[in-house]
Amino acid sequence: MQTTRQQKIARQIQRDIAEILQRDGAAIAAGSMITVTTVRVSPDFGYAKIYFSIFPFAKAEEVMRSLESNNWFLRRELGKRIRNQLKVVPELQFFLDDSLEYIENIDSLLKE
Repeated sequence: MQTTRQQKIARQIQRDIAEILQRDGAAIAAGSMITVTTVRVSPDFGYAKIYFSIFPFAKAEEVMRSLESNNWFLRRELGKRIRNQLKVVPELQFFLDDSLEYIENIDSLLKE
């Protein structure tokens, strides 16, 4: 279970990463829409697991590779925004949140 501080920092990171992607993410997104669904922060604030939902799902693998290759850029921009709240900018780990794809599959199966 996360502490209140972890939850606050996770929400702040989620907002900041979403804003960074909205402002500078044209090259990273490659014609896709990226949504930051969840952020989980480790107890020592050393790592942040960031979960993304990507539309269209067919481009998800390409966008995830692009996110990984631009990890340094996202971390640097995040550091500029949270430098007054944390001493060290957390290492960013990216994960694909495929829950929406799963829901669509279940929905299509139920319609059949």
